[in-house]
Amino acid sequence: MAAQVTLKSGEKVKVNDHVYCSPPWSVRDGTPYSVARIMEFLPPEGAGKGKGKGKEIYTRVRLAWYYRPSDVSDRPVADSRLLLAAIYSEICDINQLRSRCHVLHRDKITDLAGWKKRPDRFYFNRLFDPYIKKEFDVIQATDVRNLPDNIRQVLISRYEYIVAEKDVVPDLTDTLRLCATCSEWCANPDTVGCDRCKNFFHMSCVQPPLLAKPSRGYGWTCAPCSKRHEEEVDKHDVRHPTPIMKPKSNAPAPRGRGRPRKDRSLAEKEENVDIKYFKMWPFRYFGQYTVAEDTLDPDDLIFPRSATRVGPKYQATVPTTLDVPSPSDPEQRGGDYTVEVLSAINTLTDEEIVEMEAWKVVLSRNQEKLHSVDWLTEALRRFSQAHLLNRGWSTVDMSVIPTRPEKWKKGETRHTDREWTADEVTAFEDGIFLYGAELRAVHDEIGTRSMAEVVRFYGHWKNSRLKEENAQIRAARLKAKDQGKDEVPSATAIVADQFSDDEGSIMLGLSKHNNSCGACRTRESENWWRAPKGLATDILCDTCGTNWRKYADLNFRTVREDAVPSSKKGSDKREGTPLNGPSTKRVKTSTSASVNATPPPNAPTAPQLRCLACQKNGPVGKVLRCNQCQFRVHAASCGVHMDKSVVDSWMCDICQNEETLESSMHTDCLLCPRRKSKKKAQFPNADSFLRASKPTEGQGWAHVLCAVFTPEISFSDVSQLRLVEGISTIPKQRWASKCTLCGETSGAVIRCSDCVREYHSSCAWRKGHHFGFEIQPVRHPRRDGIITTFKGETGNMVPVVYCQEHENSKRELYDVCETDETGETALQVYCRIYKQAPVTQAHALLRKARRLDQTLNIRTDGTSSVDVSAEPVLQCDMCSTQYSPAFYPSEHYSGRWRCHKCHFEHRNGVGAGHSPDGSLSPLDDTMDG
Repeated sequence: MAAQVTLKSGEKVKVNDHVYCSPPWSVRDGTPYSVARIMEFLPPEGAGKGKGKGKEIYTRVRLAWYYRPSDVSDRPVADSRLLLAAIYSEICDINQLRSRCHVLHRDKITDLAGWKKRPDRFYFNRLFDPYIKKEFDVIQATDVRNLPDNIRQVLISRYEYIVAEKDVVPDLTDTLRLCATCSEWCANPDTVGCDRCKNFFHMSCVQPPLLAKPSRGYGWTCAPCSKRHEEEVDKHDVRHPTPIMKPKSNAPAPRGRGRPRKDRSLAEKEENVDIKYFKMWPFRYFGQYTVAEDTLDPDDLIFPRSATRVGPKYQATVPTTLDVPSPSDPEQRGGDYTVEVLSAINTLTDEEIVEMEAWKVVLSRNQEKLHSVDWLTEALRRFSQAHLLNRGWSTVDMSVIPTRPEKWKKGETRHTDREWTADEVTAFEDGIFLYGAELRAVHDEIGTRSMAEVVRFYGHWKNSRLKEENAQIRAARLKAKDQGKDEVPSATAIVADQFSDDEGSIMLGLSKHNNSCGACRTRESENWWRAPKGLATDILCDTCGTNWRKYADLNFRTVREDAVPSSKKGSDKREGTPLNGPSTKRVKTSTSASVNATPPPNAPTAPQLRCLACQKNGPVGKVLRCNQCQFRVHAASCGVHMDKSVVDSWMCDICQNEETLESSMHTDCLLCPRRKSKKKAQFPNADSFLRASKPTEGQGWAHVLCAVFTPEISFSDVSQLRLVEGISTIPKQRWASKCTLCGETSGAVIRCSDCVREYHSSCAWRKGHHFGFEIQPVRHPRRDGIITTFKGETGNMVPVVYCQEHENSKRELYDVCETDETGETALQVYCRIYKQAPVTQAHALLRKARRLDQTLNIRTDGTSSVDVSAEPVLQCDMCSTQYSPAFYPSEHYSGRWRCHKCHFEHRNGVGAGHSPDGSLSPLDDTMDG
């Protein structure tokens, strides 16, 4: 039975389980947990193994790390459950293990949406190598088919996954490729493929042999195909153009999204799926720089590799010169002249060391210097020089200028840093508050210190802070002991206990300065956690604290004017993950170094609000916030134009309608499906862009998103995106199609721009699909419709929606809130050019009637496309009108009719004249007599 270890949380873990790992809060400096896999449990360092099973004492653990995408790149990733695997391990203290989690490959998960909804679940499909700083694709070993059978069976029997470059994956997953000449397997590096017959050849099997592959972008044809092509050209045969087809790839197809399955047994089966490990690793590199036969060796290295840097491309070839004489007596490297002796203490006897220690104490009366590493290093160097020159210890003097000469340097170098001024310390602490442990940005903030000085001062500064915290902990323990208590008070006990679940990260409660969560701004929580630096407050609620520690995700919600400036968001980036591992890509900073030691005064920062459409911050005025529901959106993306003086009193259309009652109080979008829930919300959620709704011509409501991305919809006034017209012109098929996301058949659907999936605009927005506008080039501007120019690109502006599965789409989209040089958003430009209703041609009622005529297939000349010859054309025999809500047969003459008005006027005895002369006709007298 495999060894099991019980964590402090009470969970039991074994080898190959995935866990959260983190040092104490004071050490990790506010960074989230790291995710890792347990490779093996280890006894204390230097101790032997225990006797017998179950008697081993484990204090250390070897972990295989996973990275988060934000650790290795500045590219934002919305999925907090996505990880990057790594072939990198490290030994850590077993007390750093927090709790258990689950990590699976993407292809092992049947229902990804349901997997991500469960807590402590992660997935990966790529691998990051921390040494060559490059990402690779990870595929299942069973998907590899283009290999000899013996090599393929070895890979499948040993490893669960294969790591390769993205360009190599289609070749690996293709069918077995054999040389058309020798019928042997064609390895990718030494193989060329004919573009005409699609056969593969070894480069050495063709005649003449190829020395190198064709350059990128060029094809190659074998000799028979080339000869056949020349004959076709000589015969002047007409060649049909070759259709341009998308290159076929045998890579595993991306899984489609759908409604999450509620099969808990399937999810539990996926959690306990068996993974093969070979020498404690489930994958190995098999890519562009792998020799296939080497993988048969069990000792072959499994790490990713890069191209070699040996050869004339990287090394300079220096020609020998006969005219220049070579030096007669070149100085040998490693001699006394080229070596600088830093210490010779190891050559001293015990008596000389005791005497030297006595003289070292006398060199300075400052006790801090006697314990300074820099001062002790220089003192030992000077004592060593005195010993090598046969001088006495009394010749060593440390009171002179703190500089020393160094070989290969012209000037002297300080052995200790000069004292930091108060202004420099203030600038340093401000930089730490803004950028956290990103010392490069802190160095730029100070401007008067070198990078090495900043790094050394950061170590001293952090140790001094730990010293203060430890002093407070000891004082609290002594106070509790004096009072006769066995335990320290609750808040102090949580901070002091170094073996608790999260050392020092739980706070007692709210205070004057920390009165709300730094992320969601709530004031109610069962537990309060310390927050990372850079937030509005220093605490997080229970939900946000858990999301930050486990998933590195914070749900920001700005509800006050004094929002955090966007320049502070870089402080949320983790530093030094994995623990003590290779450094990853750092945050790019654009701070400029200050010239003076005194930091510049903090400029007043404009309040920032986060738009719910683009999730970007913007100043108040450009981003509006509803005075009632706190809905936030860019003004240009919602059709709002208002004076800055009344920005604070702005209300969204739905909240404004509660007061004016101009439209229906039922605010559900007419283009979205009707929900059959009993507890249906009365209004849309104010924390989503779907709150932005506009009234329709029939006093209903439609989402701005649905109206803009539905091609048949137009607006009476595009400057304000009011009123929504044209809902009746949407084809019937779009109303009857089933949404692939929610499964409903009501509501108008739109189609993905890159596949055949159809879904509602609101469902696509909730699922995180991509919305934007694309500029498509045109060849004939007069024939191809209206063209526009946006950010220097000219063509037809087309709204585009595509699924999350098409993340690698080559479309260049402009975001809904992206602005051009004039400050106009892409949504404004598109609506202004393509969504304006023809208000100058007809009034609103006539436009609605014409759309109704089109729906009923009525021609513009007033006749119906349906055969109506059998129906008589009725005409009032009193006023000769042919238009009436109803016609009534005459009581005296058959075949004659009266309109609705004339019928009731004469029935009630009203004798208003209907004849042209204003009097009753003889026929009227006869009928009324």
